[in-house]
Amino acid sequence: MLLPVLFALGAASSNALATVLQRKGALGVPRSDKLRAGLMLDLLRRPVWLAGIVAMITAAVCQAVALATGPLTIVQPLFVLELPLTLAIATVVLRARLSRTGWAAAFAVVAGLAVALTAASPEGNRTQVPMDRWIPALAVCAGVIVCLVLAALRRPEGRARAACFGLATAVAYAMTAALMKTSVHTLDDSGVTAFLTTWQTYGFALFGASALFLLENAMQAGPLVASQPAITLGDASVSLALGLTVYSESVRTGWWLLPQLLGVALIVAGVLMLSRLPLARSLTGEDRSTVSAEAP
Repeated sequence: MLLPVLFALGAASSNALATVLQRKGALGVPRSDKLRAGLMLDLLRRPVWLAGIVAMITAAVCQAVALATGPLTIVQPLFVLELPLTLAIATVVLRARLSRTGWAAAFAVVAGLAVALTAASPEGNRTQVPMDRWIPALAVCAGVIVCLVLAALRRPEGRARAACFGLATAVAYAMTAALMKTSVHTLDDSGVTAFLTTWQTYGFALFGASALFLLENAMQAGPLVASQPAITLGDASVSLALGLTVYSESVRTGWWLLPQLLGVALIVAGVLMLSRLPLARSLTGEDRSTVSAEAP
């Protein structure tokens, strides 16, 4: 299981680097009343922003390899490291400072994930799933996304709206990964033609595009402390459920549930603390001011 873990960590690290580089590129563009097209042209002239795009592509490739070689229940939970990795990289690239509270929260996420995954010891790596498993999974996930979006639209801007959009984003991300897993296996087993003709390829493209759209709405709907935990924890939780029900993966139960719950509690506490940090809000664009140093 070392290979999927390494590629999943590579994907999380690349996503984190992409966030920091794109934020650095955006900070160098003067704010004005330009149309979005003008803003994009300015960004495209900045090598640091383009480097962020390369990092995003690298992350996608790493995630595909990780899903092709390991269980969904291992690969997707590792993406909870993306937030602490983003902040750690920002301290170097943006010359920002992370408070002691921030470092403690990052350590809590890492330690919690290590405890939870060690105790769960996920197993199984099916390559194909019959339609009688896909249909209910797709119906439930699509239905949940629609319900969450409708719930968000009924609420004013604020925490509840952001949390609903965040959870919808998480479900879309998890389904994207589940479909990508089968699609990448098809590419590996049967070649490009089969990859381009299997419905899972277009399914993960559709859910992936929806996730990006929902993510943008989540970030604009309310504070990061409401949307980011919903996205980070929701993606891991829904991916775990899909791995167990769709791909027949397994985790240890019985008394092993106790350390798993302890690990989850550490992750939740760490993500909530990290989401409240000024540096985290600035990196996601919630704080429109320049990234500033935090007090130690």
